[in-house]
Amino acid sequence: DDHGEVIAEIRRVDLEPYLGLHYPATDIPQASRFLFMKNKVRMICDCRADPVKVIQDKRLAQPLSLSGSALRALHGCHVQYMANMGSIASLVMAMTINENENENDEETSGSGQKGGRRLWGILVCHHTSPRFVPFPLRYACEFLMQVFGIQLNKEVELAAQLREKHMLRTQTVLCDMLLRDAPVGIVTQTPNI
Repeated sequence: DDHGEVIAEIRRVDLEPYLGLHYPATDIPQASRFLFMKNKVRMICDCRADPVKVIQDKRLAQPLSLSGSALRALHGCHVQYMANMGSIASLVMAMTINENENENDEETSGSGQKGGRRLWGILVCHHTSPRFVPFPLRYACEFLMQVFGIQLNKEVELAAQLREKHMLRTQTVLCDMLLRDAPVGIVTQTPNI
C-alpha cells in the first residue's frame, strides 16, 4: 500500500528521533515517487534559498520541464516539511527493486519503464545547516544504492520463493489428508499443519 516506516536511524543526540515512525503513502505523492524513479539522488543544499526563476523562450511550444534537473526548486509543502523537522539541507537516495519477483530486467512494464521497477524505500540524510555534496560523492552514493538494490531484490525474491515452497508443502499435506482412507479424511482426521 506504499505506506512508509523509518526502519533505521543515525542522529545526533540533540535531534528528535524518527525511528519506528509510520507515515501514510500520501506523504510521498505519486509525482514525487515518479521523480525518485527518474532521479535516484536528490540534493537540497539550502531549503531556505530563494528559487531562481527560469525564463522560457516564447517560441517553445511546450513548457520547460525541470523534472530531470538536480537544481530545480522545492515545492512549498516540502520546504514546510523540512522546516518542521528542523532540517535545512538534505540528500535523498531512492531504493528501487523489480516490480514483482517473476519479472526479469529485459521485460518492460506497461509504463514503458525497463524492468518494471518500483520504489522500495528512500535513504534520507538531513542536516541542520546548508550543505553541498560534490557530484563525485553523489554519484558514488547512487552506485552504492544500485548495489544495495540488487542485493535487496535477491532477498525479496528468496522470501517469495520460500513463501511459495511453504504453500506447496501445505497443499501437499492437505491433498494427502484428503486421500487418506476416504475423501472425508480432512474432517475425520486431526489436521495439524
